[in-house]
Amino acid sequence: MTSIITGDIINSQKSSPKLWLEALKTILNNYGNSPLTWEIYRGDSFQLEVAPKQALEACLLIKATIKQFENIDVRLAIGIGEKTYQSIKITESNGSAFVNSGECFENLKKTTLAVKSPFNEFDNSINIMLELAQLVLNNWTSTSSLLVKTTLENPDLNQSQLAEILERTQGNISQGLKRAGFDEVSKLLHYYKTQIQNLC
Repeated sequence: MTSIITGDIINSQKSSPKLWLEALKTILNNYGNSPLTWEIYRGDSFQLEVAPKQALEACLLIKATIKQFENIDVRLAIGIGEKTYQSIKITESNGSAFVNSGECFENLKKTTLAVKSPFNEFDNSINIMLELAQLVLNNWTSTSSLLVKTTLENPDLNQSQLAEILERTQGNISQGLKRAGFDEVSKLLHYYKTQIQNLC
C-alpha cells in the first residue's frame, strides 16, 4: 500500500511563484527526490508519494507552508491503494493509489482536503472530520501557518524552544497554537495514523 497526494495551488496567479515554489520544493524534498517521489507540473500542480500513515501530516505541512504567503491556499487529495507500475516519473506511475488520488482530486468542490482509499467506512468518517477541521485550517493566517509548520517540523521541541527559533515569547507560541487549533489537529493526526495502521 502507498499513498499519492495530488495537489494544486489556489489563486497561484495572486502570488509570485518565486516565493511559494521554493518553499513547496523544500517540503516535498523531505519525502524523497524529484521526479521519482514528487513532481511539480503545469506550473502549480504537484504529485507526491508517501507512506499512507504519513499522508495527512504531509498535507498539513504543505498547507501550512503555502498559507504563509498571502492570498494563496492549496487543494489536496490523498489517494491510498496499490502502485502497480513504477516509472522514473511519479506522474507516469500507475495503480489504484493514483486512480483514487485523481478521482478524489476531481471531486474536491467545496472542500480543499479529502481522502479516498479502498476502505469506505474509514473514508466517510475521516472526510467528515477533515471538513470540520477545515473550518480552522482554511483560516490560518500567515503567522499561524509559520507556527504550525515549525511545530510539525520539530515535534520534539517544547514551546520555549519553538519561541527561541521563531524569536517570540513562549506566551505568543501558546496563544498562536491555540488559535491555530493545534491540539485538535494533533488529535486528528493521531486518529488518522492509528486507523491507517490498523487498515494497511
